Amino acid sequence: MTIVDEPVADTGGFDALTPWSEPGWRAEALSWAEDRLRAAGHEPGDMAGLRVRLRPWSVVAGIPVRGGATAWFKANAPASAFESALAGALPAWVPGQVLTPLAVEPGRGWTLFADGGRSLADAPALPDAWETPLQQYAELQRDLAAHADALLELGVPDRRPPLLAGGMSMLLARASGVDDAVHDAIGGLGARYAGWCAELAGSGVPVTLDHGDLQDGQVFVRGDGRYVFHDWDAASVAFPFASLAVTARVVRARFGADGPAVLARLRDAYLEPWTADGHTRAELTRLAGLACRVAPIGQVFRALAPGRMFPGSAMDTRAVHSVAAQQALVAACGLLVD
Repeated sequence: MTIVDEPVADTGGFDALTPWSEPGWRAEALSWAEDRLRAAGHEPGDMAGLRVRLRPWSVVAGIPVRGGATAWFKANAPASAFESALAGALPAWVPGQVLTPLAVEPGRGWTLFADGGRSLADAPALPDAWETPLQQYAELQRDLAAHADALLELGVPDRRPPLLAGGMSMLLARASGVDDAVHDAIGGLGARYAGWCAELAGSGVPVTLDHGDLQDGQVFVRGDGRYVFHDWDAASVAFPFASLAVTARVVRARFGADGPAVLARLRDAYLEPWTADGHTRAELTRLAGLACRVAPIGQVFRALAPGRMFPGSAMDTRAVHSVAAQQALVAACGLLVD
C-alpha cells in the first residue's frame, strides 16, 4: 500500500458521509484495487496522482497506472451494489458493447475498470451524434431481454410496468400533507397510470435492462464506429423505452428550441430496431410516449430506495411519506400529466 493520507476529493457540493472517510476502509479498498491491477497485468503508478469523486451513493477513485493510464475503482451504496455483479455478467451477454471490468467484488459492491477512453461528452454536441449509439443501445436491450430473469437474480431492481402501477397507488395513498390543489391534480392519476402500465405490459415488447441514466458521459466512442456503454448503478429491469426519458431531458436542455425536432429524429432511430418484431412505427411511437410518462415513478422509487445512500448519510433515512417523497411525487406527476 503506497498511500496513507486522504487525498483531496471532488464532493460535487454534497456533504456526504461515505466509507472513504474511514482510513481502514480506504486502505482496504485501495489495496484490493492495486492487487487486482497487478493480477490483470498492470502496475499501479504514483498514488500521489489519485483522483477521488465522492457522492452520497458512490465512491469513485482514479488510480494511476504505470505508463500514464488510469484505472477506476468504484464502490456502490447498498441499493446499487448490484452494479458489480451486473458489470461482471454483461460482457458475456453483450460482448464488445460494455466495459469489461478488470475485477469485481459483488459482495461488497466493488468494481475495477480500465479507463473507457473518449466519451460522447467529449465529442461536439451535434444533433445526430446520438443516432447510432441509440440504435446500438436498442440492439443491446433486445439481446438482454432473454436474460431478464437472470438480471433480477443479480439484484437489478424490478421496475416492470405491473409493479410500477402498484407502486404508484402506494405513493398516491401516502401523499399526505400536501395541499388540496396538489391532491386535485394527482387524485385521478392512479387509474390512468395503471392503464398506461397495462398497455405497456400487453404490448408484446419484452422487458429488459434499462440503463436509467443514459447520458453522453456514459457512452464511450470506439474507433470502428461502435460504442461502449457504462455506469449501470441506476439500471433496472423495465420496459425498454423508458430509457428515452433521460435522453429526452438531455436533448431538450442542449438544443433548446430545436430540441423537439432533434428528439423526434433520435426517437425514430432508437425505435427502428424494434420494428423487426412486427410492430409498426406508429405503435412503437405511442409506446415510447407512454414509457416516458411511466418512467418518472420508477425514478422516484430509485431516489427513495432504502440504502440508496451510504449508511449514516442524512438522506438515507427518508421515507416515502416524508416531505421529500411528496415533492418527488409531485414533480413526477408534473411530467406524467398534460
